[in-house]
Amino acid sequence: MKAILSFFTVLPVRNASLEEAAREVRLLPLVGLVTGLPGAVLLLAAYALPPGVAATLALGAVLLAAGLHHADGVLDVGDALMAHGGRNRSREVLSDSRVGIGGLGALFVVYAPTVAALAALCADSPGRAALALFAGEVASRSAMLLTLAFGEPADARSSAVPFVRALRGPRHTGAVVVALLAPLPFLLATSALAPLAILTAPLVAWGGVRVAAARFGGIGGDVVGAAGEVCRATLLVLLSATM
Repeated sequence: MKAILSFFTVLPVRNASLEEAAREVRLLPLVGLVTGLPGAVLLLAAYALPPGVAATLALGAVLLAAGLHHADGVLDVGDALMAHGGRNRSREVLSDSRVGIGGLGALFVVYAPTVAALAALCADSPGRAALALFAGEVASRSAMLLTLAFGEPADARSSAVPFVRALRGPRHTGAVVVALLAPLPFLLATSALAPLAILTAPLVAWGGVRVAAARFGGIGGDVVGAAGEVCRATLLVLLSATM
């Protein structure tokens, strides 16, 4: 677990290699419990703060807890999806460190609904909003795990390669089961539509794998991170609509 936390959070734990983190990637959904904790605490502050303020601070906290790595994936994928010129051009833009309007637009499309959904949940019940955020964080990592489990790397040098390799063989089934079931306890506590909401992670992962295969020739670290961010946003919007 320390290897996973070292790679996917900003916690000051022992630095782990990519291969060490890959060996434990089946535990990835549990990282959502760690990154969700500071955000959940801030959502409870909505008893004293305006819901919109608490929601904004909470989202900032979970993004910072993950080192903003997955937000960077949203930026890069947004720019790449807006690029013209075929698959090679899209892959070139995906690896470009510069930020374009596609990336900025993707940030808005993903995070504005996330904040709005959290604010709506806070206005109804800060405690329920905190549980919903935990559900979103765990489901986010479930979507990332499923993307790694079913995707093929676009580039042999991609950071996703060790994770995809680690999920082949006997570990694959166990990882998929963990990814599907991990968000369920929080969903059952927050929504009567939990059986429907649990489909969010696999559907987002499926869509991410399909789009990545068509536009980039496969997945990479940015695609995996973006899938997780889209999953959180989608789930929180769904939960806010069922208050």
